Amino acid sequence: MKKLLLILAFAVGLVAISGLVAFNSLVHGPSGDPAPPLVEVAIPPGAGFQEVVDILDARGLVRRPGLFRIYARLKGADTQVRAGPYSFPAPASWDRLLTDLTEGRVLTQTMTIPEGFTLKQMAPRIAAITEVPEDSVLAGLTGPSLDEVWGVPGPGLEGYLFPDSYYLAQGVPLAEVLAAMVGRYREFWNPERIASREAIGMTEAEVVTLASIVQAEARLREEMPTIASVYHNRLARNHRLQADPTVLYALGGPRARLLYAAMDSVADHPYNTYTHNGLPPGPIGAPGAAALDAALSPAETDFFYFVAHPDGSHIFSRTLSEHNRAVAQSRRLRDRLRREQGQGQGNDPR
Repeated sequence: MKKLLLILAFAVGLVAISGLVAFNSLVHGPSGDPAPPLVEVAIPPGAGFQEVVDILDARGLVRRPGLFRIYARLKGADTQVRAGPYSFPAPASWDRLLTDLTEGRVLTQTMTIPEGFTLKQMAPRIAAITEVPEDSVLAGLTGPSLDEVWGVPGPGLEGYLFPDSYYLAQGVPLAEVLAAMVGRYREFWNPERIASREAIGMTEAEVVTLASIVQAEARLREEMPTIASVYHNRLARNHRLQADPTVLYALGGPRARLLYAAMDSVADHPYNTYTHNGLPPGPIGAPGAAALDAALSPAETDFFYFVAHPDGSHIFSRTLSEHNRAVAQSRRLRDRLRREQGQGQGNDPR
């Protein structure tokens, strides 16, 4: 009899241990197994937990769905699931499912906005991540009073959606994209930069506007403080900025060449800094941190002019006569490059 009881006790112990091991495998996942394939699944907004479990079960992601629902309820996780796209191993452990779903560890895509982009240039990239038609996105970027809605100086959002790489869920609402971009812009303005702005006597809007011009002019980051110094010097002497990028903005976008006829066509445009004094009414694109810092802390120079070299660098001048010589030098270099390129194409054996 005693021997029988020992055998029964041993059997019960084995069953209990097996049950604990099986339950542990459900909760934490099996140990030592090769990595299973990943399965992507989308949890729709407003889905109840029963619907969530059904979605997971249909994709082979959850074992013992009935017990999983009870486990989630006991942990208080059944009311905290966040919508979005997810990726799980098939099948996944209960803890992995609940942790990712309640913490919103959604699949993300990278949206990169280059420095200097205008709202019009941003629209296709934002449309791709939000899955909203481009014209609707552009309308959402340029609508009335958006500067007041998002708490930026304005006018509008031009210049205040910070250029950077953002990691967002596919199909993210436009409002969340804007919140991320405006938030990144706000992060730029730390106490030291606010103090720098106050020291040079410029408003936030003026700094961003000037920085957007510096961003558009510069090809080399190290030249940004010097380019900014030229514009600061011109503003200090009440001299027109005469910045080509502002005219291009008035014309609606980049052009291969800026001809006088085109410039004349926007002579009355408020963004034309050849015909209007001071800064334009607002930014002409989204400046990055380097351009903003250059506008806040320009180099100390007495330069008043600059002209672009074919290699993207600039020749800086103090007087108009120096500038005219630099312009002639730049033109000679460009003409020589065109001739060399033409000869190279003519000698191409293809």
